[in-house]
Amino acid sequence: MLAHHLTLRDRQVASIERILNLNHSALEQSPSQHDPAASNGLIPNSAPILNSDGDPIWKVLVFDNLGRDVISSVLRVNDLRAWGVTIHLNINSVRHPIPDVPVLYLLEPTAANLAAINADLARNLYADAYINFLYSIPRPLMEDFALQIAESGSSEQVAQLYDQYLNFVVAEPDLFSLGLGRETYWALNSAQVKDEDLDNLVDRIVSGLFSVVVTMGAIPIIRCPKGGAAEMIAAKLDRKLRDHILNSKDNLFSSQGQRPSSAAGNPTSRPVLVIVDRNVDLIPMLSHSWTYQSLVHDVLKMRLNRITVETLIDEDNPSKGSKERTYDLNSSDFFWSRNAGVPFPQVAEDIDVELTKYKEDSSEITKKSGKSSIEDLDANDTSSTALHMKAAIAKLPELRERKGILDMHMNIATALLKGIKDRQLDNFYQIEETITKQTKAQILELLSDEAKGKEPLDKLRLFIIWFLSTEQDISRSEMERFEAALTNAGCDITPLAYVKSVREITRMTMMTSAPSQPAPPTSSAGTELFRGFSSISNRLTDRLRDGALGANFENLISGVKNFLPANKDITLTKIAESLMDPMSASSSAIAKTEDYLYFDPRSANARGTMPAPSQARHGGGGGGVGMQSAGTNATFGQRRQGFSEAIVFTVGGGSMDEYGNLQEWAKRTSGAGTAAAGAPRRRVVYGSTELVNAEDFVTGELARLGKEM
Repeated sequence: MLAHHLTLRDRQVASIERILNLNHSALEQSPSQHDPAASNGLIPNSAPILNSDGDPIWKVLVFDNLGRDVISSVLRVNDLRAWGVTIHLNINSVRHPIPDVPVLYLLEPTAANLAAINADLARNLYADAYINFLYSIPRPLMEDFALQIAESGSSEQVAQLYDQYLNFVVAEPDLFSLGLGRETYWALNSAQVKDEDLDNLVDRIVSGLFSVVVTMGAIPIIRCPKGGAAEMIAAKLDRKLRDHILNSKDNLFSSQGQRPSSAAGNPTSRPVLVIVDRNVDLIPMLSHSWTYQSLVHDVLKMRLNRITVETLIDEDNPSKGSKERTYDLNSSDFFWSRNAGVPFPQVAEDIDVELTKYKEDSSEITKKSGKSSIEDLDANDTSSTALHMKAAIAKLPELRERKGILDMHMNIATALLKGIKDRQLDNFYQIEETITKQTKAQILELLSDEAKGKEPLDKLRLFIIWFLSTEQDISRSEMERFEAALTNAGCDITPLAYVKSVREITRMTMMTSAPSQPAPPTSSAGTELFRGFSSISNRLTDRLRDGALGANFENLISGVKNFLPANKDITLTKIAESLMDPMSASSSAIAKTEDYLYFDPRSANARGTMPAPSQARHGGGGGGVGMQSAGTNATFGQRRQGFSEAIVFTVGGGSMDEYGNLQEWAKRTSGAGTAAAGAPRRRVVYGSTELVNAEDFVTGELARLGKEM
């Protein structure tokens, strides 16, 4: 494993900081130490290069939309300022000359962006230009750009030009998306998309995955099912990696700073990249989850770690109304880092614990100072009293930062609880936990009951989950009754036309099971887990009861105490387990992945022929008659080969549920865990073409495909 257990976010931040430092490495600074004060939310101790006078080199940062998303998901404005960035602008915005300041460009190498850069150079908008492309610039575009700057006579202004391989967005420590938009699933499954457009989309996915692999610093073994987009992407990525290794004198995997395993030929020291099509399991895209990050993603529509919630203007006077506030959930947020993947009731309990700890710490300081509140204290006070309290005063910035974070999460908890109450999400979650046990009559009754939630989409999501999960045969007349009930509930049933067509495919590939290790007794676990709702701090409880939720707060609390989240490994986790740890995987899981293709970019074996573009849409068995698949059928030894590290990638959209489930499995089965003492430390990076919430997936992509049926 990694010497410092660097996450994907650690590595991407280190790459971005090197760019901000004009592609000079930070002085004696490990990538894992990019933000040593992150736990306190303070500005990091960075080491920007200095000019000849010993002053920091101040600079302007110019990016396009993808460059903005890449940076904003991992760095804050204060972080940019620490590296000398005084102003950041979009390349398509109106920009005024700052001729004495160098400019950093971080953008895609498109014709439009290159033309904009050339225009900046020709107008002498900035001083020296440091150009960084998010992925490798195609040779024809490079030649055109060179010709443009030669004709404008501005070539001397170009100080640097780098391919950076950063065209992916990191949302959590080991969670990424390629930022390809919410229409990827539609494009890969629609008959209306031209083969040329489909091929371009596949090339963009391959480019993004190549960048992720480069950032992680190791050439993986690639596994994927036969046919469909997954095989096409795996084959093209395999060829791209092979060509890079063979044709580059100093390839990206042998450069200084990469981990030792990156140059090793031993497959067991390398990660496995698992590429699967979204249709392998649609349920995680639709399900109602109970973890903090999944609820935030579903209820509050989180995008790029940013959410907007309504908060009371005056907590003591709810009649004054509410206002919208925007929050960023990032690595500097200690509470989010610790609680993102845990069940929501446990989050409420932790808020209470942290508030109590904060009150104790602030009380200790105020007692020494004689002040009634830490807000009355001045960290710059030089009086004898303040000097006597120097150690206590030093805690003020950290305490105020903690208070701001806890206030933010209390507001988020308020919004989530209101959403849970209004939509009865606890009931939907409870039903989905035992969805295969639900009868047709029970589902029909739920769909017809007007009291079961105010949001029609929740009923449609639950029905699709049941429809994809049940082994019961459904006649045409029964389906018509279900559709009528959904229509009467206010649902748009257009997505069902497409869901019917993929039902058999999805049912064949889905796998869900409880973990093999014994679970703790339900009664004691339930008491401990949901104790948070009864012990929520008085401030939060009073605000929820008297403000946003009213008298129904107690009903909500009592309702959610009746069930425990079931500890299940979903389909994608079972696939990852069968490929990473085949000795412990179930026979059913191994049977599903037994025929997965095997690609080793370091192998000398022939690569075969690329699958046709249309195969990404129509599936198939790996090429036409007489064509050799680009992958090979794994030998028995390769099928039983274990891995301690994996990148699991879904083509066509990703789910917070899958990310959380994979992380929970990796933690549960790693050597660091009590349930798997002596086992290797496992790490799973999860990625997708785009993180899509359930509403966008159903009303956007499934509905659009349903109209084409």
